[in-house]
Amino acid sequence: MSVQGRAGPPEPLQWWDIEQLTELEQVLFPTDSPWSAAMFWAELAAGNHYVVTRSVEGNVLGYAGLSGGNDEQAEVQTIGVRPNAQGNGVGRALLRNLIAAAGDRAIFLDVRTDNAAAMALYSSERFTTIGLRRHYYQPSGADAFTMVRAADERAGTAHAMEEMT
Repeated sequence: MSVQGRAGPPEPLQWWDIEQLTELEQVLFPTDSPWSAAMFWAELAAGNHYVVTRSVEGNVLGYAGLSGGNDEQAEVQTIGVRPNAQGNGVGRALLRNLIAAAGDRAIFLDVRTDNAAAMALYSSERFTTIGLRRHYYQPSGADAFTMVRAADERAGTAHAMEEMT
């Protein structure tokens, strides 16, 4: 399966992608209540912003979702990247899409405290740690850091996205 070098840009999640996402959830989050098809359907029905990145063959390499929150903040609901596509810019492209979709709002997210690669990605995109949630992920009981990207950081991302093109 192709990775970022030949992957397309993030595009809206379609209903027919949900089966691939639920299978990928089982691979990525086996000990932390992987999302079900019903959960993804509910997110789409709520009008939340969900995107996927595909290989040239059309397979989902990664996915990400952002809930609307309110006029002042949004929340990253999920980001997942197929293991063979990790470390190739897929997660960064998805995250930057969510940042752009959030507009001028602050963005919150939770990340496992043992996920160093994700924390490094978020930090590089100007997210800062603001708290710790003990036993947040269930049923594993893993802890999570809560991170935020302030609303005034938007200008830096616009510049970074220009550099990518």
